[in-house]
Amino acid sequence: MAVDNFAGKDSSLSVLAMALGRAPEPLEARPGLLESSATGIPDFSQLLENRPLSRVQVRTLVLIGCLVLMDGFDVQAVGFVAPALVRAWRLQPAELGPVFSAGLFGMLLGSTTLSLVADRVGRRPVLIGSTLFFTVCVSSTAAAGTVPQLIILRCLTGFGIGGVMANAVTLASEYCPAARRASLLLLISCGFTAGAMLGGVISGVLIPRTGWASVFIVGGLLPIVIVPWLFRELPESLPFLAAVSDRGRLRYWLARLNPHSAALPEFAACPPKGPRIKVSVLELFRSGRGRHSVLLWCISFANLLNLFFLSSWLPLLAGRMGYSDSQSVMIGVCLQLGGLLGALTLGPLIDRFGFYRVLGPAFALGAVTIAAIGWPGLALAVLFAMVLIAGACIVGGQPGINTLAACLYPVQFRATGVGWCLGIGRAGSIAGPVLAAQLLARNATVDTLFLIAAVPASLSALSVYAMSRLRPSTNGV
Repeated sequence: MAVDNFAGKDSSLSVLAMALGRAPEPLEARPGLLESSATGIPDFSQLLENRPLSRVQVRTLVLIGCLVLMDGFDVQAVGFVAPALVRAWRLQPAELGPVFSAGLFGMLLGSTTLSLVADRVGRRPVLIGSTLFFTVCVSSTAAAGTVPQLIILRCLTGFGIGGVMANAVTLASEYCPAARRASLLLLISCGFTAGAMLGGVISGVLIPRTGWASVFIVGGLLPIVIVPWLFRELPESLPFLAAVSDRGRLRYWLARLNPHSAALPEFAACPPKGPRIKVSVLELFRSGRGRHSVLLWCISFANLLNLFFLSSWLPLLAGRMGYSDSQSVMIGVCLQLGGLLGALTLGPLIDRFGFYRVLGPAFALGAVTIAAIGWPGLALAVLFAMVLIAGACIVGGQPGINTLAACLYPVQFRATGVGWCLGIGRAGSIAGPVLAAQLLARNATVDTLFLIAAVPASLSALSVYAMSRLRPSTNGV
C-alpha cells in the first residue's frame, strides 16, 4: 500500500526534505493495487476517489471523531481530579504516580490485544464493545475509595480506550479517500486534544461544586449518548468484509455508500471463502515487513516519549526557569495549541508530499525546538514560539504516525499493525515522565533535560529517513 506519493514539484519543503532522503515510488505501491492483485480483495479505493464524501463516510468519520474526543476526555480526567484527590484522601502527590501509569499501561495492553481481535472478528464489534467497556470502567471509578482500587480501574479504563484508539484509526482510514486520508485522519485526531481541553473545563466547573467523583460520572455518561448511533450507523470495514467473504453485509454497506454505482457487482465480488486466517503479530515481520515494523515502532516509541515528557513536565520546568505560575500554565497550553495547529497543517502536506517528506523534517525541527526551550535567558516570546513549534511537530506529528501505520499493512492485519504501533508507543509514554523524574532526582539542569529530550525526536527523524531508504516489501511499502 502506498505510504508516500511524491508530487515531484520544486518547493522549499521538498528541498528541505531531500536532506532526509527520497523514498522509492514503485508502481506496485499505488493505493489499493496490493489488495486487488495479491489477495483477490477488490480495490475499494476506486469507489472513494474523485467524488464528494458520502453521507455514510461523513457519519462514520463524525462518529469516530466523537469517540476520539471522549477518549481524550477520559485519558486526561485523572490528571484534572488529582489535586482534589490529594486533598480528599490526604495523599502525597507521589502516591498518584502508579495511578497515572496504570492508565497508560492499560492502553498498551488494549492496543496490542484488541487489535488482534479486530482483525479476526471485525473493527465494528471491537469498537462498540471497547466503548461500552471503558464507559462502565470510567463510571465505576467514581466509586473508588482507595488508591489500589483506583489503579485497577484506571488500568481497565485504559484497556478499553486502547481498543478504541487502534480500531478507530484503522476503520477511519478505510473510509477516507487516499488523496485526502492524512488530512481527514489528522483532523479527527484533533478530537483527542479537544476532549482533553473539554475535560479541563468540565472539571473546573464540577469539582468545586460536586466533588472529584462527578468528573468520572460525566466521563462515563458522555459515550452512552452515541452508543445507539454506533449500533445503527457505524459500518464495518469493506476490505474486511471482502476478506472474510461476508457478501450480504458487503452488498448492504456498498449500497449505502454509493447506491448509484454501476460497478457494485464487481466490488461485491469476494475471494472464495476459505479457512479463517489466524492473525498473529508475527505477520508484521513476514514478507519483508520486519524492518518497516521495527522502524515504525521506534518512531512511535520515541515520539510518545517526547509527547508525554513535554505534556507532563513542561509547566513545572518552566517554573524552575523562573516563570510565574500563570506563565507556566500558558506555556503548557501553548504546547497543546501547537499540537492542534500541527495536526491541521501536516495532514494536507502529507497528502501532497507524502509521509516521509513531511514527518522527517517535522521531527528534525521538533528536535531543534525542544533543545532550544531550555536555553538560558530565552525571551518569553521566543520561548512561546519554540513551544508552539515543538507542539506542532511532536504532538501534531503523532496522528501522522498512526496514519502511516494504517497505510503500511494490508487489510488482513491492518488493525494489528496500528494497535502494536500504538502499544509500543504507549511504552514510550510511560518511560518519558519516569525518565524525566529520574533525571530531576539526579539534579539535572533544565537545559540539560531539554537537550536530552531532543534525542528521541532526532531518533524519530532518523527512523523516518531509514524507512524512506528501504526497498519496498512484497506488500508495496
